[in-house]
Amino acid sequence: MEGRLNNMWRLTVNESKFVESALQSELRVDGRGLYDYRKLTIKFGKEYGSSQVQLGQTHVMAFVTAQLVQPYKDRPSEGSFSIFTEFSPMADPSFEPGHPGESAVELGRIIDRALRESRAVDTESLCVLAGKLVWSVRIDLHILDNGGNLVDAANVAALAALMTFRRPDCTVGGDNSQDVIIHPPEEREPLPLIIHHLPIAFTFGFFNKGSILVMDPTYVEEAVMCGRMTVTVNANGDICAIQKPGEEGVNQSVILHCLRLASSRASATTKIIRDAVGFRNPERFPF
Repeated sequence: MEGRLNNMWRLTVNESKFVESALQSELRVDGRGLYDYRKLTIKFGKEYGSSQVQLGQTHVMAFVTAQLVQPYKDRPSEGSFSIFTEFSPMADPSFEPGHPGESAVELGRIIDRALRESRAVDTESLCVLAGKLVWSVRIDLHILDNGGNLVDAANVAALAALMTFRRPDCTVGGDNSQDVIIHPPEEREPLPLIIHHLPIAFTFGFFNKGSILVMDPTYVEEAVMCGRMTVTVNANGDICAIQKPGEEGVNQSVILHCLRLASSRASATTKIIRDAVGFRNPERFPF
């Protein structure tokens, strides 16, 4: 998302120095500590698979849909999922309408990589007829307001939407057992996705040539920071993905520090998501 940083409004020299000097004193403009996270709230729409997430002033909406398609030839018994992002100029004047820009593509890639490589979603359960029909799940992410750290907010929105999504139940029959019947919801209860774990993304911002580290950078801090890194882990502490854009290197000790911070917070964020989903769908998490 380096292009995003270059296109955003420019802080004055004094404003930039103020942000950096405050961080050197382990203070942030919004009053948080270096490793404190902004308030995270999750809401759901009336339809299956829709969520709205607010992280501080950052607001993201997610929708999940599914359709039957032919599987990939190298994975005839697995369904698939894809992520599409929309950066509206209403969320940030620097976002341009039209085709997804570099920032939108990178945002989707980070979330997709964590879900796919950690195999969080059971894609084999999306198979209806091996080699012929599988469910293809699509996640649409809409940025409603950019207050900084879009990756983490969009990641939570995608997970919450996936957990509340229900696909139609279907059966295979006919004379040759090749006919697929899709049952309407009033006939058969739609089925939830099988999700093994929740890969939670945590983004860190680097300042003062990497000597200062913060979690969950705001819009203002993104205009000043010299680099960033996103670490995705689950509640068990498993590393699902690490994304470090840019050419500037990061010391190994800093990466390990980020992993420890992310792992220590993963359980709390997972609980927030599960509690919100459990309140929306008590049958999903009865505990």
